[in-house]
Amino acid sequence: QEELVESGGGLVQAGGSLKLSCAASGRTFFFSRYGMAWFRQAPGKEREAVAAIGWIPSNTYYTDSVKGRFTISRDNAKNTLYLQMNSLKPEDTAVYYCARDDRSTRVELTTSRDDYYYWGQGTQVTVSS
Repeated sequence: QEELVESGGGLVQAGGSLKLSCAASGRTFFFSRYGMAWFRQAPGKEREAVAAIGWIPSNTYYTDSVKGRFTISRDNAKNTLYLQMNSLKPEDTAVYYCARDDRSTRVELTTSRDDYYYWGQGTQVTVSS
């Protein structure tokens, strides 16, 4: 059964750092062939794309509010996606989800929720001021 499991969330003070991980499993997941993304959802807000990485890892996207602070990466040998978050701000507080693109070897990155098929259960990130 294909599955995504996030870890690494927690409570941190403003200015601190966290590193999220997303482990993919399943015999037919074919992790390396798909773009991956991190989304987040704060209370009362819509789920938004934070960062994405293509099946070609040099292709990345960041939403403006996290540029220069967050770094997305992947380790295909470990079937794991990462999000390094530095200089965290209270407005980064949200549940963070990883997701897999529903189309293999997509050329252009997508940040539309409708284009992501597999989702993790989410991990809470809370940044105190």
